[in-house]
Amino acid sequence: MKTWFRRVHLVLALVSAIFIVNLSITGAFLVFGKDIQAWLNPQYWSVPDSSIADVTTANMSTATLPVSEIAKRIQQISSSAIVFIEHSASPSRAWQVRLADKSYVSINQYSGDVLLHYQYDETFYGFTMAWHRWLLYSDGDAHPLALLPPLASLILCIELLLGFYLWVRPKNRFKRLKVKWKAKNKIRFMQLHNVLGVYSLIPLFLIALSGLAFYFKDATQHLVETLTLSAIQSPENIILANTMPIDPQPMASQTDLLAHYKLDKAVASANTALTDAWVYRVYLPQSVLDPVKVRLRMPDESHAYSYSWSNPYTGNVINSFDASQTSLATRVWNFKYAFHIGDFIALPVKFLWLFLSLLPIFFVASGGYLFIKRHSQAKSVPRKRRPTHTSINR
Repeated sequence: MKTWFRRVHLVLALVSAIFIVNLSITGAFLVFGKDIQAWLNPQYWSVPDSSIADVTTANMSTATLPVSEIAKRIQQISSSAIVFIEHSASPSRAWQVRLADKSYVSINQYSGDVLLHYQYDETFYGFTMAWHRWLLYSDGDAHPLALLPPLASLILCIELLLGFYLWVRPKNRFKRLKVKWKAKNKIRFMQLHNVLGVYSLIPLFLIALSGLAFYFKDATQHLVETLTLSAIQSPENIILANTMPIDPQPMASQTDLLAHYKLDKAVASANTALTDAWVYRVYLPQSVLDPVKVRLRMPDESHAYSYSWSNPYTGNVINSFDASQTSLATRVWNFKYAFHIGDFIALPVKFLWLFLSLLPIFFVASGGYLFIKRHSQAKSVPRKRRPTHTSINR
């Protein structure tokens, strides 16, 4: 069985090596992707120091322009409807606005100056994300190669489990959790391969598994619900079950309706409904019957998964969803994004995730090296010549 598992381990590595390396490289870039992007072109993603001279986290909400004013500034440069306005947690980072034509706008939230009107995949972060998720190839809205990265993640999960089995099966397994740095290259790389694989097994497995959740949603949701013995609660189901009537105005376009919207009151009402929450995104109505949807992050959340829905014409709250007070399955499911990118607890975690994201490259390289060395040595050892019947008779 050990020989069979070793062969499976080798074959899977050979088949998926290039895709695992791709995930590793792009994943490493994405850990600090937005920081790299802001460092490369600060004029597009950061606001001038003069704009934030007296701004702190405490007064950031009052120092920034109202959402309604941001919407008006965007309308001056584009006739496309606004899908959402995304706030930044950092006072020095510009806000991002998505438009219905799939373009984005980076805007100074203090002055209203437009910093950049761009396509998402033309930025460093967007390009790397497209490379990470669907290998850059797209056919309109379709991504024919999008299944390859999650399959590589699945193979990585299997490889980690197979590697653990191959390590744990022989005796004296814990004595082998050390590296003899003065040993020959083959022995040293074998020991490093085993030691790093064992110590990184759990976090690396969970990182790969959380990545699968973005592709195989139903299967991973079922797994989370089974393990936590609870059900995942969806905010969409809550709003559909408790919708209050919204009186539509006669004009249909968002440009005309903005004058009738009470966007600022809707945001204020959301903060009242969910106390101490931080506003992450404000989704503007896309039709006369749509509410204003505000996505918020509660203090106990790792990312913004709480919502408030308001009547756009009155600003009054229709309903709200506090994701921090939901079932264990919901909180585990919502944690997957922050966990996948290492954006939780503190900055050192992101550096640890950077190291973990690069480990698969080492596993592929060291595994390939050991395979080549093993086969080259096997060929160099001459086979013993079996005696013939003639020589035996003599």
